[in-house]
Amino acid sequence: MEITEIRRKIPERLHAAEAPLQEASRILNDTKTAVEAAVKERRSHEKDLEAHEAHTDKMKSHAASLKTNKEYQAHLFELELANKKRGDFEEKILLTMEKIDQLQNVTKGLQEKSSALEKMFTQEKQRLDAQDKELSTELAQLELRHREASVKVEKALLDRYNQVKASRKDHPLAAVRDGICLGCRLQIPPQLIAQVKRSEDLHLCPYCRRILYWEGEPIAEGTPALESKPSDLEVGESA
Repeated sequence: MEITEIRRKIPERLHAAEAPLQEASRILNDTKTAVEAAVKERRSHEKDLEAHEAHTDKMKSHAASLKTNKEYQAHLFELELANKKRGDFEEKILLTMEKIDQLQNVTKGLQEKSSALEKMFTQEKQRLDAQDKELSTELAQLELRHREASVKVEKALLDRYNQVKASRKDHPLAAVRDGICLGCRLQIPPQLIAQVKRSEDLHLCPYCRRILYWEGEPIAEGTPALESKPSDLEVGESA
């Protein structure tokens, strides 16, 4: 039962071991997506700047056709605005490039962290796989011993054992020590303790319904049962 429970929890442990790697991979993918978006943004600003410079060049080529001082002053004002707008485009490009550099540095760190986590997960997976394989082999051996032992037990007694086991979903046996059922830790009646000592029949704990057994040699037929060790507990009181 212990082996089966350990094996049942192995996938949960594997999932828990993989969680940090999955989270790191998710953050890494999000950062790479952010880098791609920043690169596209930079290219967009560069295209805008190219188009603006082409427009400015056309404006400059028209300077020779200006005839009045008023037209020339207006032309200079438009060029001034164009130069200011050009500076805005260049600033956006520089900011985007700085953003790309920062994201690329973060990506590099995340890649190193992801690689380390992947190595740790691989090692943990190998360890858990080896443990599961070892437990599987041990379980098969125990099941074989269980079958071999079952054929040596009287059928009626084996049926009672299996009924108790099925009803409890855990260990169906409990030792009696110092007048206490070690399954539920409750004080049991002295008469029942004497019957368990004699081992003439199977007896169940009146509280947890486990099959009780005496730790030590059973009392031989005709031998008076020894008094159990005095206990400060009342019958049915928990230890």
